[in-house]
Amino acid sequence: AVAKVESNLRQNATSTVGARGVLQVMPATARALALNPDEANTNILAGARYLRQMLNEFGTMDLALAAYNAGPTAVANAGGAPSSDVLTYVANVDLIWHNHAGCS
Repeated sequence: AVAKVESNLRQNATSTVGARGVLQVMPATARALALNPDEANTNILAGARYLRQMLNEFGTMDLALAAYNAGPTAVANAGGAPSSDVLTYVANVDLIWHNHAGCS
């Protein structure tokens, strides 16, 4: 669900702020995880590990998703999603997740 919202599942996607790949991982985040954001398999692993870090830090999936999108500092400073755009992002990921959660 995160990959669908982040890049529409495109490995060649690049954001205006420099995030790259399927899970739109920032190069600095990938470096910190010792992974390459430009290769699909390591981009996905980097995104998954980073999302796990955000979940460990913030305790709920909605806050973790907000931090994944806006950055942990912005979420911590705001005490939650720092903007309506981030709220929309979280809602979109949740919607896709719930629509596909029962698929096998």
